[in-house]
Amino acid sequence: MVNLIPPPETVMDILTKTEAYRKGHFVYPNGKHASHYFQMPLAFRHYDNARILSVGLSRMFRMEKYISKRLPEVSVVSPSPGGIMVAFGVREALSAQQIYWAEMEDGKRRFRQYIGKGDVYPAIIVDDILRSGRAIRETIEILKDIGTEVIGIGTIVAFADAPEEFDGIAVKSMLKFDVNFYDNEEEWKSSRSASDAQVETVRF
Repeated sequence: MVNLIPPPETVMDILTKTEAYRKGHFVYPNGKHASHYFQMPLAFRHYDNARILSVGLSRMFRMEKYISKRLPEVSVVSPSPGGIMVAFGVREALSAQQIYWAEMEDGKRRFRQYIGKGDVYPAIIVDDILRSGRAIRETIEILKDIGTEVIGIGTIVAFADAPEEFDGIAVKSMLKFDVNFYDNEEEWKSSRSASDAQVETVRF
């Protein structure tokens, strides 16, 4: 029987088996080095995994009375294309009436044209992974600009040093993961994380 909210061990097992969780030597877009990397869409390409993870995250929202009493007139919003599959899964599980996602255009995060004030129901922001929190912060600002209240925030995975709340709204996550980042290759090589793995530069 599938747990409504899978424990972290189950989440990590799914991510490991699908190779969404990877070990090696990775260089992130900001130039920092790490021994771990998450490519979350590799887990969500399998429907059963997507269902387990999305239902689990949606259950964390439904348990909050201030959210559940707003359903179904709620929007589920992804800060970027990477979280769209999470957003669709959570929307379906909650029977929320709307779904939106933001995209980067000319260096700025925004919604598509013709989405304006009053269009977006109270929003639950969801994403696949939370690192610096920049995407979520920018999405909150977009929603504020069109007069939409943010009532929940959640991700499948959150780095241990990622923000735990935004504007007083606690982030719900199914798995907390502690990744040690190093400013350059020399620091990484001198760390206990170092291995003989080939260097891989990751885009997101």
